[in-house]
Amino acid sequence: MIPLWMFPMAIACGNTFVLKPSEQDPMSTMLLVELAIEAGVPAGGLNVVHGGKDVVDALCTHKDIKAVSFVGSTAVGTHVYDLAGKHGKRVQSMMGAKNHAVVLPDANRVQALNALVGAGFGAAGQRCMATSVVVLVGAAKQWLPDLKALAQKLKVNAGSEPGTDVGPVISKRAKARILDLIESGIKEGAKLELDGRDVTVPGFEKGNFVGPTLFSGVTPEMQIYTQEIFGPVLVVLEVATLDEAIALVNANPFGNGTGLFTQSGAAARKFQTEIDVGQVGINIPIPVPVPFFSFTGSRGSKLGDLGPYGKQVVQFYTQTKTVTSRWFDDDSVNDGVNTTINLR
Repeated sequence: MIPLWMFPMAIACGNTFVLKPSEQDPMSTMLLVELAIEAGVPAGGLNVVHGGKDVVDALCTHKDIKAVSFVGSTAVGTHVYDLAGKHGKRVQSMMGAKNHAVVLPDANRVQALNALVGAGFGAAGQRCMATSVVVLVGAAKQWLPDLKALAQKLKVNAGSEPGTDVGPVISKRAKARILDLIESGIKEGAKLELDGRDVTVPGFEKGNFVGPTLFSGVTPEMQIYTQEIFGPVLVVLEVATLDEAIALVNANPFGNGTGLFTQSGAAARKFQTEIDVGQVGINIPIPVPVPFFSFTGSRGSKLGDLGPYGKQVVQFYTQTKTVTSRWFDDDSVNDGVNTTINLR
């Protein structure tokens, strides 16, 4: 999905495009490029390079590259933004996130719970727009057992197997990091409501699987709250009022996306006005806008002033040129030298 935010619009704006996929999962990108070429993208219009940091740095410093788009971790995104910016490139970096879903007790219970579980554990939590924090407001704290029961029903298996809800994480290293963060949550005093650490998938015993994991009693200073886990781990906090929920979300340094679940138009209006997050969903857990709007993550989740796709990316992939001209008739009157900006 992510490359489709970038190369179609870049090419449509008259550019050639160099695409560097993650070295951990390059095959889907290669398939997209093959389909694009089959659809008629001219030779040389869309190019692919593979590699790690050396390739990234080469792209960020190459004299012929005018703009760099990045989606990934905060650490790498900051490096790309700084290095490419120092070499005169226009840069957009979409980075880490800690997306909150705020649940009011008047929300549609079934719809909200389904949305939270799907957004929290879909793609094994490996989405920059995944819901990773649930904030239960007031009496909505009574929904925790239902949230747990629904998450327990998800099927963990290989992504190629029918009926799979939660597939593996991307690598052994990613799995180890997720398990370390789960352990930190336990040590720091959060309650492990659902433990996905010891999942075994028959036929894939050595797979990088982590099952749906649910914490309650989480506080803002815990690592499972402050860090992007990027795995199937959902943390739950409780507050008394919507004002407290808004303050909690706004105090978090990330600003990719947030959602509010409610049946109250007044509460929704208050939330979308006062929340300091770039993308807001009302009864929508993953508020990625449709393509004719732009991706507007903000604060610690984004570097650069223009986002992918929509109107903003047209500005990003083009350069404004202003032409000021004046024409005269052959028999125009000579008014002499004009040393002011007033045209006569």
